[in-house]
Amino acid sequence: MRRPRSLRWRLVSITSAIIAATIIVIGGATVLALHSYLLSQLDNDLRAASHRSLSSAGITPPAPTQRPATTSPRPLGDVFVGSPGQAANTAVAIIVKGKVVVEGYIDENGTQQNLSAHDQSVLRAVPSDGKPYTRDLGSSLGSYRVVSATIRPGTVHVTGLPLAPMQATIDQLIIVFGGITLAGLLVAAGAATTTIRRALRPLQRVAATAAAVTELTLDKGEVPLSVRVTPKDIVSGSEVGRVGSALNQLLNHVGAALDARQAADEKIRRFVADASHELRTPLATVRAYAELSRREYSTAPADLRRNIDRIESETIRMTALVDDLLLLARIDTEPELEHSEVDLSEIVADAVRDARAIRPENRWLIDMDEEPVVVDGDHDRLRQVVVNLLTNARIHTPAGTTVTASLHRLDEGELSFEITDDGPGIDPQLLPSIFERFVRADDSRSRRAGSTGLGLAIVRAIVEAHHGEVSVTSETGRTSFRVRLGIATN
Repeated sequence: MRRPRSLRWRLVSITSAIIAATIIVIGGATVLALHSYLLSQLDNDLRAASHRSLSSAGITPPAPTQRPATTSPRPLGDVFVGSPGQAANTAVAIIVKGKVVVEGYIDENGTQQNLSAHDQSVLRAVPSDGKPYTRDLGSSLGSYRVVSATIRPGTVHVTGLPLAPMQATIDQLIIVFGGITLAGLLVAAGAATTTIRRALRPLQRVAATAAAVTELTLDKGEVPLSVRVTPKDIVSGSEVGRVGSALNQLLNHVGAALDARQAADEKIRRFVADASHELRTPLATVRAYAELSRREYSTAPADLRRNIDRIESETIRMTALVDDLLLLARIDTEPELEHSEVDLSEIVADAVRDARAIRPENRWLIDMDEEPVVVDGDHDRLRQVVVNLLTNARIHTPAGTTVTASLHRLDEGELSFEITDDGPGIDPQLLPSIFERFVRADDSRSRRAGSTGLGLAIVRAIVEAHHGEVSVTSETGRTSFRVRLGIATN
């Protein structure tokens, strides 16, 4: 893919193109004007050379309004070639009734030279109307400016001057303008680059501020949003200054919103922690009285015993919910963990054995490395991660499901712990929020109640507190929860 050009490069390119176009237009107009001027001068010199050539032979040149002379001049001859005052390479010819009778030119060394047959044919074709024409006399002479005039009936005098000196002047001017254009472009590009770089420095600093904000973690926790555009980039009053001021205002609003969100989160966490702590005692009391009532009133009616059992089971369920809420609140407010070397292989093996004993209808498999996998972390919290994931597979899959617990070392100095089952899978719409609190997968998998919706949220909180990550993939016939943690090093 073609990489897009930067704004600075585009501005320099546009500026250089404008300057180059301006110089080219000025240079072209100058060259055209000089060409016209030099050609006019050459035409004047051509007429003067024609008059000198005729005068040297005693022929009075006809005026533009006169008819050709009818008197017989002196005999025509080589007197036309090399007439006094003529410039070098001035070509002349006398054509009588279409036949060239006298022709030639004096070269730079003063030697008289004859015109070739090709040159003579070109001169015969020039109209004898007294107007200058440009003709090519071949490779030896090049382009000429020629004029043909009738000096008497049937006799035509042709004079030509070379265009090479004029073309050399024009070529030299073009070279000069080319050098000026190149030097001007280099100077303009350098000046434009320096000027544009200085002009864009505030914009680059504003962009750096915005980039620094994008690197902050804004979705959770306390966010110290102290990055701002510096005052020197705001007081300038330019467009960049207005952009920087608008960005600062935006960051102020975002910072205020983040502070309000953090304050609300802290208030909710304190409330949940306090409520959970306060509910543990009355729930324990209700459960104790339910157990006591069941023992003391063993002869009570069946309906009463059923109600007591129902009170006790719901109390146990509510106690588990309160414990989970209290654990999440503690992890949110106090993420510090006890660190020690934890044999995760032993934890996984024990948890799988417990799950097999609780639900023997499922098939429970273990796939682990032969060597124990040891991690640095909190033993109780990591055990809860393993138990919660196995419990999730046990509760939300039908009987006969195969559940596999895998634990392997990775090449990156990490471990991978994975719980995979071949159950019906999770609803795709539920996957993005599966680790959120109070999100249940009952309807999408086994359609059975009993989940509080906090087990996977606890898993994610504990794994992130250990600087790891947890993910899930699911489709019909295969659901996998994967945890990645760092391996303990001695």
